[in-house]
Amino acid sequence: MRKFKIKVGDFVKVIAGSNKGSEGKVVSIIKKRDKVIIEGLNLVKKHIKPNSKNPQGGIEEKESPIHISNVFLLNNVENKESVKNKSKLNTGNNKKKVSQWVIFLG
Repeated sequence: MRKFKIKVGDFVKVIAGSNKGSEGKVVSIIKKRDKVIIEGLNLVKKHIKPNSKNPQGGIEEKESPIHISNVFLLNNVENKESVKNKSKLNTGNNKKKVSQWVIFLG
């Protein structure tokens, strides 16, 4: 398994696929498959059979995973794209991401 620069809670922008240009917050990361789930993006309809919990059944919309290579990390503070996110600022016991170079989106 690899180490990812994108963590849960980061804001990302989709750079490829049907949701290209959309932005959202990372809900979860699937490390074995190198995929991320982004809040409100890449929605698919899932048909649910009737069961004891849901006696009616029906169609539910779920977020499906996007490959991590199709996602670009955004700077959390401003609406800027981070080009390089390697340096970390050490404040006491907490480490914080700091981008060295940023491109302004406008």
